[in-house]
Amino acid sequence: MLLPKRVKYRKQQRGMMRGVAHAGTTLAYGEFGLATEQMGWISSRQIEAARRAITHYTARGGRVWIRIFPDKPITKKPPEVRMGSGKGDVFEYVAPVKAGRIMFEMGGIDRATAYQALKLAAYKLPVRTKIIEKETK
Repeated sequence: MLLPKRVKYRKQQRGMMRGVAHAGTTLAYGEFGLATEQMGWISSRQIEAARRAITHYTARGGRVWIRIFPDKPITKKPPEVRMGSGKGDVFEYVAPVKAGRIMFEMGGIDRATAYQALKLAAYKLPVRTKIIEKETK
């Protein structure tokens, strides 16, 4: 699973996500990509599950690029603990994504296989997605 090697501050506030993504909205490495249509938090477990689905379906053919990284710590209090007494411990790391952000890219593989692999990866993610393709001139 993906997580930062070291962080300056152990805990973060939740923050607010507004609008659409400005960075990471165009294909940079491959010919096919999986982009979000809504905003949300993608956990490191979900990213790993989607990556595994892609590599399993393509039988390790082609190339896969992960364009998001989970660097936001999410805290959670243990079960059956009373309210108060401070913020909970870090439970997992998530990658906040806005609408239009490309999460995965694929290259070196035919169109039908790439579409099916990205469709399987989309089932593992908690946000609505769309498959995009690089325009050929």
